[in-house]
Amino acid sequence: MPLPSRIVLVGPMGAGKSTIGRQLARELGYRFLDSDRMIEERCGADIPWIFDVEGEGGFRQRESAILRELSDIGASVLATGGGAIMKDENHEWLKRDAVIVYLKASLEQQIERTRKDRNRPLLQNDDPEAVLRRLFELRDPIYSRLADIVMLTDRKSPRLVVRQIINRLNPRTPRQRRKIRKEDQKHV
Repeated sequence: MPLPSRIVLVGPMGAGKSTIGRQLARELGYRFLDSDRMIEERCGADIPWIFDVEGEGGFRQRESAILRELSDIGASVLATGGGAIMKDENHEWLKRDAVIVYLKASLEQQIERTRKDRNRPLLQNDDPEAVLRRLFELRDPIYSRLADIVMLTDRKSPRLVVRQIINRLNPRTPRQRRKIRKEDQKHV
C-alpha cells in the first residue's frame, strides 16, 4: 500500500499536531506545513492579535483561504488549527488527496499542555478548562467523522505516535494490517 500524497493532522489544542507533524514529515521526507504559522506569516501578526482585531470570524476566513491553498501541495504533512474543522467548506480542502489523522488527547492532557501558552486566544479567560471541555464536546464528533485514523496521544512520546501513524499508513504484512484494524476498533 503506497503512502498517501498528503497527511492532515486534526485535533484539539495540545494534542501535539505541530510537534508530531514536524517529526512525521521529517521521517517520511515530506514537507511540513502548519496552517496557523502560515496565517501568522502572511499577516505579519500572531494569532491573538488577529483575534483581537478581526475576531474569530476574520481568523476563520484567513484559515479557510490557507487550507484551500495548501490542499494542492503533495508530499506534505499539514498541522491544522483546532477549529479548522468547524467550517464545512474546509472539509473538502482537508480531505483532498489526503489521509486525515485525528490526534486525540484527553481533557487532562489538553489542560496540561496549554495551561501556560498565551498564544491561544480562546483560552484567555477565567475558566480555560471549561472552554476546553466545551470545545471537545463540540468538535470531537467532527474530528472523528472526518478521520481516517484516530491516534490517541496521551502519555505517548511524539516519536512513538509518529511510528504508530506510519505503521497504520503502511502496514507491511496482512497480519500487521489485521492487528492494526483490531487496535483501531479498541480505540474508537
